[in-house]
Amino acid sequence: MEKATKPSGTDRIVKGLLIAAACLGLSGCISLGGKAPEELFRLTAEETAPAGAAVSGQLADAIVVLDPDADRSLDVLRVPVRVDASRLAYLKNAAWIEKPTRQFRSLLAETIRARTGKLVVEGGDYEVTGKTVIGGRLLRLGYDAQKRAVVVSFDAVRTDGIDGSQIATKRFEAVVNDVVPKAEAVGPALNAAANDVARQVSDWLAGESPK
Repeated sequence: MEKATKPSGTDRIVKGLLIAAACLGLSGCISLGGKAPEELFRLTAEETAPAGAAVSGQLADAIVVLDPDADRSLDVLRVPVRVDASRLAYLKNAAWIEKPTRQFRSLLAETIRARTGKLVVEGGDYEVTGKTVIGGRLLRLGYDAQKRAVVVSFDAVRTDGIDGSQIATKRFEAVVNDVVPKAEAVGPALNAAANDVARQVSDWLAGESPK
């Protein structure tokens, strides 16, 4: 008779996450009249423009930050967990206070405003007249169970010129390692990684032309 082997630490984490995913699928983590999640996540900019700072100028010279696109796993209030290459779960007892794509846009805009001192506006109303438009696709904003890490990955698309004649793309990513799969640890790590990506994008935009 073969001797039973103990499950590894990764196996136990994955099993726990799958159980959490099953529970979410049955009862729902966020629903009217349901039990509220224990942790609500919010992305906040670590670098902000000082109080009273005013920037004025022509709208045509502004940097316009658009909502990033994302697949359905990020277009919800639950926090995704990548179990492996083909399976996703959701973090137990946690949810976003607002859809993460909208939060990432606001964080990115504030970081660019603070680091460049330029006129920055949000949303799609100004995309035709803005001199520089930054959009793209948010690929990952969640927890990786196999790596025990938080990962934020963003494919940025930058267009310059009123007619959008110049375009450039670049992928930015930030990883925070050694994060336990608990809401109180994942939340701050997600915020740190998102700010890291926002700083990278801001530094990319600081150049005189797309690179």
